[in-house]
Amino acid sequence: MKPALPADRPATTHPLKGRTGWVRVWRAFGYSMAGLAAAWRGESAFRQEAVLALLMLPWAPLLGRTWSEAALLAGTVLLVLVVELLNSAVEAAVDRVSFEWNELAGRAKDFGSAAVFLALLLCGVTWLAALYQWWQG
Repeated sequence: MKPALPADRPATTHPLKGRTGWVRVWRAFGYSMAGLAAAWRGESAFRQEAVLALLMLPWAPLLGRTWSEAALLAGTVLLVLVVELLNSAVEAAVDRVSFEWNELAGRAKDFGSAAVFLALLLCGVTWLAALYQWWQG
């Protein structure tokens, strides 16, 4: 057992970081599922985007003429969810520090919001182009 560190010298690693192999993979999977569940419960934007993703993803292989086109369509939808989760993580971390307005905190939240906007824009343009191409035959 390691001796405790002095109060003025914080630990540099988390005590649970020593897990390896399949135990680590299984626990990481559990943490990922907990994160998705928390996002579903607590983030209305994530819920809206997840429902849209469930509606859009089955259409990706139908609209894409090749495997790579279908993957691109599906990938842009999943990218929106990934960016939304990262944005929510930034917002949670900023709110954990303080609810008081701070210019840097505001910028961090604005950057996250802008990232979600760009992901949505990319997804929308990609799907509109695929729909146009499909419509043209």
